Amino acid sequence: MTRYRDAHVGGCLHAEVDARADGSIVLRSTEALRWYPERLTDCLEQWAAEVPTRSLVARRDPSGDWRHIGYAQMLQHVQAVGQALLDLGLSAERPLAILSGNDIESLTLSLAAMWAGVPFVPISTAYSLVSRDYGKLRHILGITAPGVVFASGTEYAPAIAATVPVDLPVVLTAGSLPDRAVRHFDELLQAQPGPALHEAHAKVGPQTIAKLLFTSGSTRDPKGVITTHRMLCANQQMVRQCLRFLADEPPVLVDWLPWNHVFGSSHNIGIVLYNGGTLYIDDGKPTPAGMAETLRNLREISPTIYFNVPKGLEDIAAAMDTDTQLRDTLFARCKVMMYAGAALGQAAWDKLHAHAEAAVGERVRIVTSLGMTETAPSCTYAVGTDVAAGHVGLPNPGVEVKLVPDPDSGKTEIRFRGPNVMPGYWRLPEVTAEAFDEEGFYRTGDAVRWLDPADPQRGLVFDGRTAEDFKLASGTFVNVGPLRARIIAAGNPCVQDAVITGLNRNEVGVLVIPRVDEVRRLAQAGADLPLPALLQRDPVRAFFQALADRLWHESTGSASRVARMHVLAEPPSIDKGEVTDKGSINQRAVLTHRAALVEAMYEGAVADPHLILPQR
Repeated sequence: MTRYRDAHVGGCLHAEVDARADGSIVLRSTEALRWYPERLTDCLEQWAAEVPTRSLVARRDPSGDWRHIGYAQMLQHVQAVGQALLDLGLSAERPLAILSGNDIESLTLSLAAMWAGVPFVPISTAYSLVSRDYGKLRHILGITAPGVVFASGTEYAPAIAATVPVDLPVVLTAGSLPDRAVRHFDELLQAQPGPALHEAHAKVGPQTIAKLLFTSGSTRDPKGVITTHRMLCANQQMVRQCLRFLADEPPVLVDWLPWNHVFGSSHNIGIVLYNGGTLYIDDGKPTPAGMAETLRNLREISPTIYFNVPKGLEDIAAAMDTDTQLRDTLFARCKVMMYAGAALGQAAWDKLHAHAEAAVGERVRIVTSLGMTETAPSCTYAVGTDVAAGHVGLPNPGVEVKLVPDPDSGKTEIRFRGPNVMPGYWRLPEVTAEAFDEEGFYRTGDAVRWLDPADPQRGLVFDGRTAEDFKLASGTFVNVGPLRARIIAAGNPCVQDAVITGLNRNEVGVLVIPRVDEVRRLAQAGADLPLPALLQRDPVRAFFQALADRLWHESTGSASRVARMHVLAEPPSIDKGEVTDKGSINQRAVLTHRAALVEAMYEGAVADPHLILPQR
């Protein structure tokens, strides 16, 4: 019998099932949501009193040593900086904009803003450092009208010069900006908390806006999700009841996930703060350049729960093949692993289990969840030892799940209602109204199905997006989600993602987004070789030809038979909304901006060097 490490879980193991006459189904956890605090900063105050010297956050300094900030010290910093923010004129109408990535200073500013009742706006660093036109940054700053902009350093100078008015205060961790007066973060720490801060903090309550988290803006301008203290606290209590071990011992996280996204911020920072844990900021990420830092940190720090995106888990699993120190440290006390952002391939899943068994003699659970920015984020969890890719489980305590048949796609949409669901989008009343149904359930656009229709207690499985599927000219439905997952799995490790084509056409096609570092490795090519030339190397052409042949011959019908493939030599554009800063691909945006390429692909243009047709 397979052994799993003991992990105290619950909350989402059983659900009440209410089948309605209109065909919809409402699910509720059989476990009630328990008490939670009114403000997330109440947790900071609690732990500062109970465990004042315990580290809340740590990050490596330039020497490589960990710099720690304890709970009591963080509370002192938060109160000082909170006063400084009020002195700078910030308020509910004049929020704090944060351009920086994950660092101690931006965490301090975020907590200080919440303490003082000032919303903060964490903005993707890619909008400042990757974007060429700063369009999304300009839009977010325009719609939020911040009173102060914070950035960690002078690398943000071009973005600030292009988008921030010269009379708007800018705070930097270090450095200066041309032709602009700046304040430094250390100056804010010198402020003395006074009556104004005490009065402002006393007014903060469950409905107070803690932050505005912006969606990726794949098909339109990014939307600001109003995130209240109630949403954050309620969701953290839900997570604690599902992952009960979080309350048994202080959680330790080693985490890089960006704080402008709900998973890295509301979920992961929330887990640490709500349960009195410690966050080690990982300055790495799952890229060829960044993975070395992640591996370095995981060789040194043993997390009790570990989060990453599938690519990160795949790279870590591969590294553990030859690195027993990494393997043994990672699994030494880890109760649970969890991923988000895409599907984790079964090969990586199996490899993680094998490494855990080699390190500690038992497997570590890989749990899954379904949530989104609008729900702060988690609404369902799958926490059993039989969880597999795609499972999303049953509702968290306090969340009502509504399953609604979608006649257009033939799928079932999942909708959510509960104290963790947003009140709406910032200054978008019409879009907000469209986002909810007549009963107040948030319309996700995500589709699910039963794992076992005969046994609803086994939970739900993710089934793609209701709006992604389309019909061929024959009228046959193409189920995009499973086909896309199949192509990515078959193309491992050289396929990052796939965009499915064929609306009103006779055949299914695919635009393949290559994983460039793996393609370079396959071709034994250096970083100086341009991508178009790289894709013409014989080993690369052979790989994608074999993939096209496999997809053709293993298909079961016209809706799953890939008849033509184009390997993209032009990477997806963040400015056009084709890709988010997490690397997630938006199918609709890619198809919109590359309509001419798709047309040429179906015309069978022989001059297209990146078109691959299967050998039929």
